[in-house]
Amino acid sequence: MVRMKRISVAFALAGLAAAQWIAQPERVDPRAFAIMAWGSSPSDPEQLRLMKEAGLNISGFCRVADLEKVRAAGLYCFVSDKRANGYDWEKLPPEDEIRRNARELAREIGDNPAALGFYLRDEPHASLMPGLGKVAAILLEVMPGKWPYVNLFPHRVAPERLGVPGYDAYVRMLVDVIKAPFISYDNYSLVGGEMMDSFYTNLEIIRRHSLETGKPFWNCVLANAHFNYMEPSDATFHLQAYATLAYGGRGIQYFTYLTPHVGNYRLGAVDQFGNRTATWDMLRRINLQLHALAPTITRLRSTGVYHYPDVPDQGRYLAESRFLAGVEMTQRYVRPPVMGRFLVGEFEDQEGRPYILLVNKDLNNSFQFRIRTKPEGRKLFRVSPYSGREEPFGREMDWLAPGAGVLLRLE
Repeated sequence: MVRMKRISVAFALAGLAAAQWIAQPERVDPRAFAIMAWGSSPSDPEQLRLMKEAGLNISGFCRVADLEKVRAAGLYCFVSDKRANGYDWEKLPPEDEIRRNARELAREIGDNPAALGFYLRDEPHASLMPGLGKVAAILLEVMPGKWPYVNLFPHRVAPERLGVPGYDAYVRMLVDVIKAPFISYDNYSLVGGEMMDSFYTNLEIIRRHSLETGKPFWNCVLANAHFNYMEPSDATFHLQAYATLAYGGRGIQYFTYLTPHVGNYRLGAVDQFGNRTATWDMLRRINLQLHALAPTITRLRSTGVYHYPDVPDQGRYLAESRFLAGVEMTQRYVRPPVMGRFLVGEFEDQEGRPYILLVNKDLNNSFQFRIRTKPEGRKLFRVSPYSGREEPFGREMDWLAPGAGVLLRLE
């Protein structure tokens, strides 16, 4: 009995020794990977400090007057100003007036590194795209390197709201007409304890256009509860972020960080009284993982995305995978076990080395997994979501929490 007790104490001490703090990862530049609060940027320096602490690198859409506060907090923003976005997009004023406004704005923000770019429009109808493109071109001419921000509707929106017969044509206008440097869109699909397949279909479409045009994409995801959408959890943040990474995304935007003052909006990271909610800690946890993984993720090229066992519209089956012969996901201590549902993003780095990102699509259950590679027996290395360092795959790395993912290199 005494010997067993000593062994137990030894294991406990070993566990404590292993459970030391991991230093927070170095923050990624938003031009490489965006982690953005969607909405108006706050003016309060303390709220901006909390945004930085929560792991954001873009505070949202800021006023010119607040730009120095954003800079002091170590953040970036898209400037929202009527000289950039205060137009009737279907009836623009004379070009001389637009250019005069652009030059005035450039004198105020052009040399400020915190100004990542300028906000133009959210979810535009296709009829507005030519006007948006003209103004964006003038602003870019006057302020080279500052990015125009336009965010698209999700794919499930009716054609009459898009203004064109198909979603593909709508997405392409962002690149071809507005000349946007990245493809930004939103999709909120967390309902009734599940992620709707619409979320993955939208990722499929946007990924395809991103690869075809060479433009990175940013996904705007759900970060509060409203209408009949689910309340935030670690699982909902995990799934939205890791699925976006698996599809090759280069930005996560949160709708919203500050909780709106209308309807049944609730549980944004900061509530209507300016107080942090439990969501703030969830947001920080996933953002620190994004910062840790970003140096590796941003070096990879997406080569395929696969689902098992059910495949969303426009998706592909795991049987088509280049690198995997199969994945088994099991549970312990349950009868009968829940069947695993997952997706796999496949990548290559500049040396052609293969990587996979395995994501648990279940928002309620954890799974243990076993991977069969092509060819059999390839050695696996995990990229830690905490330190960002690569380490041999082993020990208890073969478990995925609800919605979570794991990035692995195959040797």
